[in-house]
Amino acid sequence: MKIYQSFEEINTDLRQLSLEKQIALEELKLVKSDFEESIKPMTLISNVVTTLGKFGTLMFIKKIFK
Repeated sequence: MKIYQSFEEINTDLRQLSLEKQIALEELKLVKSDFEESIKPMTLISNVVTTLGKFGTLMFIKKIFK
């Protein structure tokens, strides 16, 4: 436990904690927006199309070498 010598020290720590809280909230907003972006239907569809394209290419190459 920290022992304070003056109200100025208390106010400094309170300001620091307030800023840390604001930073944490902004980081959470970024994580939330990234998550929302990743689950949008167009993003999911593009991921599926990319995966199917890679699979189709591999099957095509396999047929060529048979």
